[in-house]
Amino acid sequence: MLRARAFRQTNGKIVKIQVHPTHPWIVTADDTDHVSVWNWEHRQVIYELKAGGVDERRLVGAKLEKLAEGDSDYKGKPTEAIRGGSVKQVKFYDDDVRNWQLWRNRSAAAESPSAVNHLTSGFTSPAPSTKGRHFLVICCENKAIFLDLVTMRGRDVPKQELDNRSLLCMEFLSRSSGGDGPLVAFGSTDGVIRVLSMITWKLARRYTGGHKGSIYCLMNFMASSGEALLVSGGSDGLLVLWSADHGNDSRELVPKLSLKAHDGGVVAVELSRVSGSAPQLITIGADKTLAIWDTMTFKELRRIKPVPKLACHSIASWCHPRAPNLDILTCVKDSHIWSIEHPTYSALTRPLCELSSLVPPQVLATHRKLRVYCMVAHPLQPHLVATGTNVGIIVSEFDPRAIPSAAPLPALSESRENSAVYILGRELKLLNFQISNSANPSLGNNSALSESGMSKGDSAEQLTVKQTKKQIVAPVPHDSYSVLSVSSSGKYVAVVWPDVLYFSIYKVSDWSIVDSGSARLLAWDTCRDRFAILESVLPQRMPVIPKGGSSRKAREAAAAAAQAAAAANAASSASVQVRILLDDGTSNILMRSVGGRSEPVIGLHGGALLGIGYRTSRRISPVAASAISTIQSMPLSGFGNSNVSSFSSYDDGSSQRSTESAPLNYQLYSWENFEPVGGMLPQPEWTAWDETVEYCAFAYQKYMVISSLRPQYRYLGDVAISHATGAVWHRRQLFVATPTTIECVFVDAGVSEIDIETMKMKEEMKLKEAQARAVAEHGELALITVEGAQSAKQERILLRAPMLQVVRLASFQNAPSVPPFLSLPRQSRGDGDDMDERRASEVAVGGGGVSVAVTRFPVEQKRPVGPLVVVGVRDGVLWLIDRYMCAHAISLSHPGIRCRCLAAYGDAVSAVKWASRLGREHHDDLAQFMLGMGYATEALHLPGISKRLEFDLAMQSNDLKRALHCLLTMSNSRDIGQDGLGLDLSDILSLTAEKKEDVVEAVEGIVKFAKEFLELIDAADATGHADIAREALKRLATAGSVKGALQGHELRGLALRLANHGELTRLSGLVNNLISLGLGRESAFAAAVLGDNALMEKAWQDTGMLAEAVLHAHAHGRPTLKNLVQAWNKTLQKEVEQAPSSKTDAASAFLASLEDSKLTSLSDASKKPPIEILPPGMSSIFASISAPKKPLPTLKTQETTKPLAIEEPAKPLAIEAPPSSEQPQTESTPETAADPESAAPETAAAPESAAPETAAISESEARETAADSESAAPETVAVAETAAHVDGPVTETVSEPPMVEETPSEEKSDPSSTPNTETAIAATEGNSQTMPQPPPPEPVATTVKPTENAATGRQQVTYPPIRSQPIDFGF
Repeated sequence: MLRARAFRQTNGKIVKIQVHPTHPWIVTADDTDHVSVWNWEHRQVIYELKAGGVDERRLVGAKLEKLAEGDSDYKGKPTEAIRGGSVKQVKFYDDDVRNWQLWRNRSAAAESPSAVNHLTSGFTSPAPSTKGRHFLVICCENKAIFLDLVTMRGRDVPKQELDNRSLLCMEFLSRSSGGDGPLVAFGSTDGVIRVLSMITWKLARRYTGGHKGSIYCLMNFMASSGEALLVSGGSDGLLVLWSADHGNDSRELVPKLSLKAHDGGVVAVELSRVSGSAPQLITIGADKTLAIWDTMTFKELRRIKPVPKLACHSIASWCHPRAPNLDILTCVKDSHIWSIEHPTYSALTRPLCELSSLVPPQVLATHRKLRVYCMVAHPLQPHLVATGTNVGIIVSEFDPRAIPSAAPLPALSESRENSAVYILGRELKLLNFQISNSANPSLGNNSALSESGMSKGDSAEQLTVKQTKKQIVAPVPHDSYSVLSVSSSGKYVAVVWPDVLYFSIYKVSDWSIVDSGSARLLAWDTCRDRFAILESVLPQRMPVIPKGGSSRKAREAAAAAAQAAAAANAASSASVQVRILLDDGTSNILMRSVGGRSEPVIGLHGGALLGIGYRTSRRISPVAASAISTIQSMPLSGFGNSNVSSFSSYDDGSSQRSTESAPLNYQLYSWENFEPVGGMLPQPEWTAWDETVEYCAFAYQKYMVISSLRPQYRYLGDVAISHATGAVWHRRQLFVATPTTIECVFVDAGVSEIDIETMKMKEEMKLKEAQARAVAEHGELALITVEGAQSAKQERILLRAPMLQVVRLASFQNAPSVPPFLSLPRQSRGDGDDMDERRASEVAVGGGGVSVAVTRFPVEQKRPVGPLVVVGVRDGVLWLIDRYMCAHAISLSHPGIRCRCLAAYGDAVSAVKWASRLGREHHDDLAQFMLGMGYATEALHLPGISKRLEFDLAMQSNDLKRALHCLLTMSNSRDIGQDGLGLDLSDILSLTAEKKEDVVEAVEGIVKFAKEFLELIDAADATGHADIAREALKRLATAGSVKGALQGHELRGLALRLANHGELTRLSGLVNNLISLGLGRESAFAAAVLGDNALMEKAWQDTGMLAEAVLHAHAHGRPTLKNLVQAWNKTLQKEVEQAPSSKTDAASAFLASLEDSKLTSLSDASKKPPIEILPPGMSSIFASISAPKKPLPTLKTQETTKPLAIEEPAKPLAIEAPPSSEQPQTESTPETAADPESAAPETAAAPESAAPETAAISESEARETAADSESAAPETVAVAETAAHVDGPVTETVSEPPMVEETPSEEKSDPSSTPNTETAIAATEGNSQTMPQPPPPEPVATTVKPTENAATGRQQVTYPPIRSQPIDFGF
C-alpha cells in the first residue's frame, strides 16, 4: 500500500527517529549513538554528531568561544567533554513544534461533546518563545544536549544539574507561564520527573511519588475540560497522570491518577483523536499487548495483541482518508508496518506494507532480512510514514492525492448556511456550517478592520465556525474508502467504493438511490447531469507468498500470476459507459463503450470534456510481483483513482525522470458525440474545470497546466505547484490545496489575435442576422441606408498577454520562522524582538479615519492538518473540510487579497473601493494586477498609482487626454512649446537664468520620454484626437531643436509626424535648426518629408555631406550640380594630399614594367593625377579645357582590335588599338596597381555614408525618387546612342547607386550611363572606322584595367559592369 518517497542507507541500526512538522527534516539515532539530521526532500544531511561519546568539533568550538569571551584561564571540565552515554530520545523543538503540539492536543479535546467553549472556539497560536531558532534536543543517559540548528551553538545540561540521575525520556510541556519560557520534562531512573527551564537552565520543579522504577515514556495532552495533563509510563507497568498547569509552582507535585496498564513496563504512549468523542490514549507494553484508554473516565476500552509472539516497540495514531478504518499503526521487529482496524470494535490486525519491496534490491543483498526498529507518522501530513531499519531510513508515502469522503452541496442563495455530505463508517451524514461572527467580513464596512489594521477575519484563528452534523437515513453498503462527487446541478451525489468496485447515486431531495452497480471510477459532466463509469469485475486473487517464502521460484510464480491477473483485469476493465439522469430520476445509458482503444483504462476525469487515461504496456518485475501479492490480502487493492498500481519501486528519490518521459496516454472525448477531441496528452493526476467552461487546470506531480477554453483551446502557462491534491474554480480564481499549503491562482487569458478575429466574426454574424430580419420584415428596401455623419470614434483593440499570479493563503509554518544556516538579524535591546510581529499588524490611518492594512498580502494563515476537500468561496471566506469532517474557514478579507478576488470575479468597481483600505504604496502593484485582468479604466481610479503607471493605464484604456497630462507632468514640459515654434537662438538668448533651468529640465524630460510621446501621437492619430497629437508634437519638436537631445530615429519619426499633421512651418523650422546643429542626415530627411529639394540640398551642403548633395543634385537635375562636384572633388583632393603618399622608387617601377610594358619613364611612375569623381552621365570638368590641345594623328594607323566588354545590341563596338612596335614613345606608363586601389576607397566612402538613408525614407519619398530616376533614363540613353564617334576616349559604365565611377583623366567627353548598357568603350581620337555589328555575345566577367589615353598621356580606369537595373539614388 505504501510507496517509497525517500531512502537513505546507513551502516548501523536506526533505533530512534523523529520528524519535524513543517520542515522536511528527520532526526535519527543509531545503535552506535550517532545522531544525524537529514533533509528527506533534498536528500542532504544537515548535521551529524557523536552524541554518545565526546564530539571533538563541539569541544573545540566551546573552547574557542571561551577564549573569545576572555576566559583564557578557564578551569574545570567543559560540559561538552562529558561523555553522553546511550541516546534515549531525539526531538526537534521550535515555535512550529510547540504550535502544532498545542493544536493537536486542543483539537483532540474539542471533539468531545462535553468540551468547554474555549476549546471549540478558534485556536490562537502561542506567543513565540524560541525567536525563530530551531533546537535539536538529544536526551542521553548522562546529559541533555540542546543544539541550535541556526547558529550551530549548543548547550549541554549534565545529569549533575538534574539531581545526578540518568535521563531516559523527555517531553516538552505545552502550557507554561511566560516567566519560565519553554519547559522540558525529563524522566529518570528513580521514578521522578524533573522539569527544566530553557530560559534559566535551572530545575523548575519535580513530579514525585508516581513510579517505583524507571520512567520509559512521557506525553502531554489536554482533557476535554481544558486542563493540560502529563502522562508517564514506567518500568513498573503503571500509567500515571499529572497536572501540567502549574506555572511557577516549584513544589514537588503529586500524581492525579495512577493505573496499572501493562505487565513488565509501558514502552510507549500515544494520543488518538476520535471523531465525535473524547480523545483516547493508546499504550503498548513489554507484555506484547496494546491497550486503549478513555481520557474521560480513564477506563480501559480494549486490549489486543497486535502481532502474536512479538512485542511492539512503536505506535502511531493515524488519520489517513485512504484507510478510514485503520486508526493505529504499530511496528515489531520484522519487515512490516502493521495496521489495526477499528480497535474499539474488532481486533483485526493486518500488514499495511512490506518494506522490503521499497528498498533497492542491492541494499538487501548484504543482509538476510530487513528489520524495523522504530516508526513515526508525520504529524501534519498523514500520508507520510518514516521508519528506521537495519539498512537505513525509509520515508514511505500512502496516496497523497486521497481526500476525505466529503462533497460540498451547492449553497442556496437566500441562506448563509453551507452544507456538505460525507460518509462516516456506514452512515451518510450532512454537515452544515457557517461563520458565526456577527459582522460579515464580505461587507465593506469600517468595522471589518480592527484597531491593529488587520481585518477581523484576517487570520484563521479569529474566524469562528458554527457547524452541525445530521444523519441521513440512507443505506451505505460498505465502510471502506469511498469517493464522493456531486453533479453539476447539485441534485445528485455519487459515491464510489474503488476497493470493492461498487457505486451508488443518491438523489439529494429524498436521498433515494437512483442508480447503482459495479464500477471502479466515475466522472461527471460539468454541463448536464451525465456521468461516465468504468465498469469492472473483480480481478483474480493473486496467491499470497507465505512468510519467508521469498525464493526465486516463488517470485517467478508470483510474477506469472500477476501478469495473468493483469491480463484478466485489462480484458474486463476497458469499457467506459456513459449514462444520463433524466428529470424523472431515471438513469439511461447513452453510450456503452467510449473510445475504441484496446488498452485498459486507468483514469477517468470529468469536466466539460470526458478525459480517459489508458495504461501503457509495461513489464512486471519479480520484485514488484511479490509486493503486489503481499498487498492483495488487504481490501485496499487500488491506489487512488488513477494510479498504475498500488506501489512504485524505489526510484533514487527523483521523480523528475518519470515526469519528463511521461507517456501520452490521455485522450479527451466530447460528451455529445463521444468523438476524440485533440491529440493524446500525458495523463494528469486530476482535472478542474470552470463552471462557466472558460478555464481548466490539469494537475501533474510537479506543476499545474492552466488553459483557456474560449474561443478555442489555448495554453496559458504552467504554475509550479507540486503535489496538488484538489482545486476549485471561482470565476478567474483557482483555489488549490497541496499537502502543506493552500494557494490561490489568479488567471486571465488576456486578449490574443484569435479573440479579435472571433469578435469581428460575431459582429459580422450579428449584422447579417439583423439584415436578414430586416429583409424578412420590410423587403429588399430595408437594405437601403442613408449615409450619415459617422460620430463613433475608432477603437483601438490592444493585445494583452495572459496573466497567472499565485498567492499563498495558508501553510503550516509560523511566520517568523528562520530557516537554518541563515544569520539572524541583529536585534536591538529591550523588546526589539517583537518588532516583526508589530510590523505585520502596523496601522496607517487613511482618509476618513479608516484603518489601512500596511502589508501587501496577509500573513500566511494556519493550514488545517491533513488532507482537505476544497469547498469553495462563500461569505468572503474559503471553506475547507478536513479528515475529521470539520469545516475550516480561510479568511480572504485582507484588502490585498479582497481587491484581487473582486477584480478576478468581475467586480472591478468594488475592488477599487476596497483599495482605500490598502496602503497606497501597494496601489501600483494592485493596478498592475487589474491591468493584467483587463480593467485598465477602473485601475485609473486607484488614488496611489504612480504617474508612469498611470500613463500606461491611460494608454490601455484609450484615455489619451489623461495620458498626455501624465506625460507632461513626468517630463515637466507643460510650459514648453506654447509660445514660439521652437527654441531658436533668439529665444534662448532672451531667457532668464531661472527660465533656462526650467527649459533644460523640460528638454531632458521630453528626451527621457520621447518613445512615450511618439506612442501617444500614434494612438491619437489612430483614434482621431488631433488636438492631443498636436500638443505632444509641440513638445517633441522643441526638444528636437536642441543638439544631441533626440536620437536619429526619433528625429526622423518626429519629421514624419510633423508632415502628417501639416505642421510645415514647424517642420521647416526644425530643418533649419538641425542644419545649424550639423545634423545633416536628419535635416535632409526632414526636408525630404517636407518636399523641398532646395532645402534638402542645402542641408547636405551646409553640413559637409557633399557626396549626398552631388547625388541628390544629379538625380533631380539641379543647376548647382557642377559647383557641387567641383567643391566635392576639391575636398577629396585635400584629403588625399594630406595623407602620407607612398614613394615610388626605381625597383617598384621596374617590377611594374614587367607586369605591363606600358611604363616608359620613372617620372611618370611618381605622378599623381588630380582626383575627379563624377556622377554617371556627367561630362568631365576638365574635358572642355584640355580636349582640343593635343591631337595625335599617329594613332590613325591600322590597329588590331581587342574587345574590352560586351556591347549593347544596335550599338557599334568601339575598340582599343594596342601600341605598334615602331611607336613605343607615344605610350604612357600605366599607374601601378596601387593607384586604382587607393582611389577605390575614396569613391566608396561617400556612397556608404549615404546608404543608411535609403532605409529610412518613407514610401512616398521612395516613389518620388523612383520616378525621378525613371525620367532621367531616356536622356542618358540618348546620349549613349549619339556617342558613336567622339573626340577623346570614352568610358562608359553602369554602377549601383552607391558606386560612383572614378576616371582620372584630363580629357574626357560625355560619358553616358544607360540602365541597360554593360559596355566599356575605348576609342582613339578621330577614328572614323566603324566596325560591323556582331551578334550579342554571352556575358563575360571583366576586370578593372587601366588603359592609356594616347592624346594626353594620362591613365583612365575602366570598371566592369555590375548590374543592369534602373539607378535609384538613396534619397
